Amino acid sequence: MKIKETPLKDCYIIEPTIFEDDRGYFFEKFNEKKFEDLTGMNGHFVQDNISKSSLGVVRGIHLQKGEHAQAKLVSCLEGKVWDVAVDLRKDSPTFGKWFGIELTAENKIQMYVPRGFGHGFSVLSETAVFAYKCDNFYNKESEGSVKFNDPEINIDWKINEKDMILSEKDQNAPGFKDGNF
Repeated sequence: MKIKETPLKDCYIIEPTIFEDDRGYFFEKFNEKKFEDLTGMNGHFVQDNISKSSLGVVRGIHLQKGEHAQAKLVSCLEGKVWDVAVDLRKDSPTFGKWFGIELTAENKIQMYVPRGFGHGFSVLSETAVFAYKCDNFYNKESEGSVKFNDPEINIDWKINEKDMILSEKDQNAPGFKDGNF
């Protein structure tokens, strides 16, 4: 397992060491001790979530606020997504910046998205199955969001906006300046 820093403070890419032979492959998806030793971040997760989406779906930018804030370890189990993290921590040197990476079933790369970040992804394959490991339990009253196409953040979702499939909630999310985080 290799852990790489992203341009965003406390946000990491995790690349597995894959052992392949004629039977298939094996890799360690996550190791809490290695993660904590290499990053200094807490790697204890309490909830796993899975979503399945179709080509063109954009989910995000979402977060949990306050005492219910969540760090997430995300991966793509089937298909291909463009995964995006946005630093929404007002005291961070990378506040308001975003980072994106392609996560696929083939590359098995994961991204660690710390508490205080917004998160979203767009589906680049016919379908995608996406996994989230969360370090805190979901709480509906603590939901926050930022508009997917906010010009202040200016995320490239790798999909034309006219081809995006969005929930009503994501279409009507507040802008970055409104600070719903």
